[in-house]
Amino acid sequence: MRQRWLPTLMLSPSLLLVGACVYGFIAFTVVLSFTSSTILPLMEWSERNNYERLFSLSTFALSARNLGVFASLYIGLCLLLGMLLAIFIDQKIRAENVFRSIFLYPMALSFIVTGTAWKWLLDPGIGLERSVRLLGWEGFTFNWIKDGEMAIYTVVIAAVWQTTGFVMALFLAGLRGIDQEVLNAARVDGAKGWRIYWRIVLPQLGPSFISSFVILAHMAIKSYDLVIALTGGGPGRDTWLPSVFMYQYTFTRNEMAVGAASAVVMLVAVAIVVVPYIRGEIRQARRAGP
Repeated sequence: MRQRWLPTLMLSPSLLLVGACVYGFIAFTVVLSFTSSTILPLMEWSERNNYERLFSLSTFALSARNLGVFASLYIGLCLLLGMLLAIFIDQKIRAENVFRSIFLYPMALSFIVTGTAWKWLLDPGIGLERSVRLLGWEGFTFNWIKDGEMAIYTVVIAAVWQTTGFVMALFLAGLRGIDQEVLNAARVDGAKGWRIYWRIVLPQLGPSFISSFVILAHMAIKSYDLVIALTGGGPGRDTWLPSVFMYQYTFTRNEMAVGAASAVVMLVAVAIVVVPYIRGEIRQARRAGP
């Protein structure tokens, strides 16, 4: 009995805190989305549908479009570059540990630090544009961060720079787990290098692709600090994401109910990505169980 209940007793404080501070506040946010809360929470049901108003706002539509552009490029580039870097390091190159540390280092930084550093680098007055012009190329222009149509791509650049090393580590772990006898047999049969990767290696990296996709999609949906540090949501509202919309409407425009509704929509988007992955992992663990 002691062995059965002692672990539960030791974990119960943490479980209670998680239940109250995570799931409790999730439930509170869902309730707020159906109220008429403005600057402070009000436990009065709203006569108007906050979700209908949310989807009718042009600012939320802009945020959703920006998220589509950001998420598609961010996830696609991270997967591609991370896979290529993993294949590069898997070639048993010299100083492998050094390269692996260099590529993984950006992930050790917070998104605030990354956003601030890239803001300085991309600022036309002090960053890359000015440096290149000082070298003699007076016609060089790179002012994406000031351009409303291109600013969202600067967020993509900074996010890809920070996260690619992490994706590389996931793919590298998948590559190191492939049976070398299968690869050696393919080489003996005359398969070339690129055919080995295309026909044998890549199909076996499915779990790494799925894990990376789920993590990147989750990070893309909830991205906030990088945008605030890099562009502040500007120019204007051109780099607003749903997370920025939620903060602005909740704490700046004093429309807490609408902000809560947007948070619930973000939660549903994350659940659509994460829940099937978790269910698949649970089923796989049960099948591999004793």
